[in-house]
Amino acid sequence: MKQNNNTILLCTALILAAVFFRIVFAETGWYNLAPLVAISIFSGAILKNKSYAFIIPLAAYLLSDVYMQVANGTGFYGISQFFVYGAMALVVLLGSKMNKIQPLRVLGFTIGGSLLFWLISNFGVFAEGYYGYSANGLAQTFLAAIPFYKNEFSTKLFFNPIIGNVVTSGILFAAYAVLKNKVAAPKAIAG
Repeated sequence: MKQNNNTILLCTALILAAVFFRIVFAETGWYNLAPLVAISIFSGAILKNKSYAFIIPLAAYLLSDVYMQVANGTGFYGISQFFVYGAMALVVLLGSKMNKIQPLRVLGFTIGGSLLFWLISNFGVFAEGYYGYSANGLAQTFLAAIPFYKNEFSTKLFFNPIIGNVVTSGILFAAYAVLKNKVAAPKAIAG
């Protein structure tokens, strides 16, 4: 029972943190810095109950989308949103394939998850038809997605998610390792 309560507490904390960061970063103009991919990789890799692992990022997205819809009308935006939610579910699935938790593996899975999310979510923009349904439209979609292309070329918005996810993954997995060792150490001494 205690393990289940700890899992529920962890899930709730991760959802609230993800919602908080997504809203704060969107409201302050630090777009795409919210570490939802990192939380998805962590959930998929750590949680034994995979239902919880999938619920965490999807609930975080839904709650923050509801807030953004109420606050400024941008929370729900069309067909491409289904690709965003689907991409997040695939990132959780990717995290569940991490057999051993080692720093380089965490880094690789986090960067891979960030790129997977970027590709699928931006394919959703193409499916929405913003740039037309052609090879040129697909190329324009991904070109525009690199920095949310404006008049000046800036990669800030492309690298924000990778940086946010790598830093957050490092924090989550390091904290998990420390806590896991603190819990396991007394058992080893008592045993």
